[in-house]
Amino acid sequence: MTPSDLTAAARRRLSLALRDRVAGADAPRRAQAVWLAPGPRRFAPHDPICRVHGHGGMYAGGIRALLLQSLHPLAMAGVGQHSGYRGDPWGRLQRTSEFIAMTTYGPVDAAERVLDRINRVHRTVVGTAADGRPYAATDSHLLRWVHVAEIDSFLRAHQHYARTPLTATEADTYVAQTSWAAGQLGVLDPPRSVEELEQALTAYRPELEASDGARDVARFLLAEPPLPWTARPGFWMLAAGALTLLPGYARDLLDLHLPGPLRPLEPAALTLLDPLGRLGTAAVGWALASPEDPRNAPTSSAVVDRTGPVHDS
Repeated sequence: MTPSDLTAAARRRLSLALRDRVAGADAPRRAQAVWLAPGPRRFAPHDPICRVHGHGGMYAGGIRALLLQSLHPLAMAGVGQHSGYRGDPWGRLQRTSEFIAMTTYGPVDAAERVLDRINRVHRTVVGTAADGRPYAATDSHLLRWVHVAEIDSFLRAHQHYARTPLTATEADTYVAQTSWAAGQLGVLDPPRSVEELEQALTAYRPELEASDGARDVARFLLAEPPLPWTARPGFWMLAAGALTLLPGYARDLLDLHLPGPLRPLEPAALTLLDPLGRLGTAAVGWALASPEDPRNAPTSSAVVDRTGPVHDS
């Protein structure tokens, strides 16, 4: 085989490995339903939401989002008692990735069906946290926290790792475009600009704490990822990126610090982690650009006319 053939084969292996984890054994059907199925789309390929959600930074951003989301004790109670993140971590990831992919790139009718299914599941997620407070997955306040932590993480990862970050106006548009799916899931008044997103995150700060569940999520993601040892170095590169992007207060709450005597070296250590995050993200981006990936050869560029009725273009 020529060097070019070896490179193409390596890219294909990494691309398939990522698809297997993120989309599962049903990846071909899901790809067909999202990228290749006919029908109008809500967003155009050049829209900020499509650029952010199609970038390799989503992987580091996703780890950051999970760590940040876990700091709300009621949201964490729902995850811990109902999501099975330890028993079925890849299933949870695959359901989340389908939601993001379908509501960003999929046909409008299919996206609405996914949202309806999620809303039905949310109505069954109720319980009581360790401190005795009740929670429900339909609680708009909790849904808003999950949304803002996620969108902030995706946006920050994209802005940090993308060769061409969004402009300030495009970043506002990204936040506004993500508000559609959030509203369909029951988030009242989701942020529609970066400023509103930052204000929302700040408003939740007094409610955040490092519960036992949050510490378990951090341990699971960072020390015990559900991967074979051969795959862990690549994952830890992405996790390194997530740690560098995580707000200082979140690292404090989760005690993600060097041991006491080494604490003065922490700023330098974080600086050293950044290249690892960049390398891991670049590898993911390289794999996602594989010509064999269905998202890179869609049969339709159908979009929604946001000033009028849905149409194909």
